[in-house]
Amino acid sequence: MDTTAATMKLSVIIPVYNEVGTVQELVERVLAVPIEKELIIVDNCSTDGTRELIGEFDYPQVRTILQERNMMKGNSVRKGIAAAAGEYLVIQDGDLEYNPQDFVAMLELCEQADVLAVLGSRIAGARQRKQRLPTSSYSVGREFINKVFRLLYASKLTDIATCYKMAATETLQSLDLRCNSFDLDFELAAKLTVLAKRRGMRVAEVPIEYRPRSVREGKKVRWQDGLHALRTLWWCRLAEPLATVASEPAGRAGE
Repeated sequence: MDTTAATMKLSVIIPVYNEVGTVQELVERVLAVPIEKELIIVDNCSTDGTRELIGEFDYPQVRTILQERNMMKGNSVRKGIAAAAGEYLVIQDGDLEYNPQDFVAMLELCEQADVLAVLGSRIAGARQRKQRLPTSSYSVGREFINKVFRLLYASKLTDIATCYKMAATETLQSLDLRCNSFDLDFELAAKLTVLAKRRGMRVAEVPIEYRPRSVREGKKVRWQDGLHALRTLWWCRLAEPLATVASEPAGRAGE
């Protein structure tokens, strides 16, 4: 392992597919966050020039992984998690819906001894700013899935579908992650919640900024993904605890 990378505070995993219009600015925004970090961009066989563009990046903090074929977003995130070397890890979409400056508050909370993971809540962020997120089929489905999650997992989390999920890298690498598509977001929320309860810790939330884009602008989530999300929450809930989490890294539970 690269010893320089091993000293990094944060690994930022950026899965991309056909984001040629946003990925350059997104990377610059992430690099501007005042945290020692590495960026791992995983391209899922883009066809719009994204693959060629990231191949031209000349940032020492950026590494790229090129998928050999379209393996879907969740698989790309899993590849990034496996390659990460930072102390903590966060997932960042390749568009401009989220503000990477929110990493600062998330990391500060994630470093608390009783916190296993931190989710960036778009719902809490809108409430804090006294705004309403746009109403759409996405927002209705998101709130229904949140309610199902809260019932299944006795949780108070407000936004499990958020891209922004942060935890110690060793924690995320220890999870037996299986999902390959957008349902990985829900597998992560479920397994982190189960693991936090086993350790007597918690999954916390931080209000974040969010500027949603439309399908016309490149949004890739579809209504079918909501059905996959519900199925994922159900099988994670029914799974035996020892099967849900493959192994527990030493060092965090006793802090």
